[in-house]
Amino acid sequence: MCITDIPQNEIQLASVWLIPHIVLLKGVNPDGAADFREEFWPIYYDAGKFQDAQGIAQQVVEKSQLLLGEDYPRTLLAMGTLAQTHMELGEFQKAKELEVMVLEKHTKLLGEDHPETLLTMGNLASAYSELGEFQKAEKLKVLVLEKRAELLGEDHPDTLSAMGNLAKTYSNLGKFREAEELELLVLEKRSKLLGEDHPDTLFAMGNLAGTYSNLGEFIKAEELELIVLEKRTKLLGEDHPNTLLAMSNLAKTYFDLGVFQTAKEIEVPVLEKRRKLLGVDHPETLRAMANLAVTHSTLADLNKALGLEVEVLQKRRQLLGDKHPDTILAMENLVRTYQNLGKREEMEELEQLIEDTKKSLYC
Repeated sequence: MCITDIPQNEIQLASVWLIPHIVLLKGVNPDGAADFREEFWPIYYDAGKFQDAQGIAQQVVEKSQLLLGEDYPRTLLAMGTLAQTHMELGEFQKAKELEVMVLEKHTKLLGEDHPETLLTMGNLASAYSELGEFQKAEKLKVLVLEKRAELLGEDHPDTLSAMGNLAKTYSNLGKFREAEELELLVLEKRSKLLGEDHPDTLFAMGNLAGTYSNLGEFIKAEELELIVLEKRTKLLGEDHPNTLLAMSNLAKTYFDLGVFQTAKEIEVPVLEKRRKLLGVDHPETLRAMANLAVTHSTLADLNKALGLEVEVLQKRRQLLGDKHPDTILAMENLVRTYQNLGKREEMEELEQLIEDTKKSLYC
């Protein structure tokens, strides 16, 4: 089976499995492996190996610009993939600059209504969101939704995706009722068009649950998340990444409800399974580790929290660098644990690192 034939909801695990084989190929036949850079990029990306994916994407961009020119569709596609890796590595300004360039070229060469132009517009909106420029993100996402609804119809999957993306921006702006209204519509349409068990329907249900959490309606969130977890367990199995995501979301809701022990009982197997299936360095594994650490802290099990938070920070600094938002968050979590443990010297040292890191972001 070709990697492109693998169902989307199986890509993450398949990519993790393929990485050692690619490494072996590079060792045995580096010149031959170089011919498949474009095919390797999505595998490294989906496996969470973002630094490797970025290196490959940069090489592909440079080669395409040299051989094909800056305006060639393949070059623009490569620039877009490079921007995605910048996003994952927290390099949001670099991602924005690339997406602006790609959008200008797509608009000029393909027109404002072309699918590639609208896709790039959505990606640029995501970069604006990560930079906290939510008004700019909203403006672009409204435009994408309007054009997709006009060109494809209100029930088209791409239109519904645009609707879901706009709902996310509304949440970022604190417009939770507007987000709820859109997400209810997306869920209704996906349930009708795709069926209640379709992966996109379940993602829509999970997104609506997240908005209910933002609204403080945790019981409604819990009800939806239990349905999502039950269906994903039945359809995909207990070890599937999407099932583990549903478990993690449910654990967060239990945490919000103050049922901390129940949250911990879910988070422990999530971490164990992600370690086994994705590896100890995968972003989702580190996220599970950080979530469990917070729960340990809340339950006053501070030494367990400390061990996990030290490991999360060490790995995020190594994999993402000090300036990544997830790394800074890990530093801040560890500061609180040092404070709770009375480790004043370690706390102050880490606080200084946070201050220096944040200052460097604006230099």
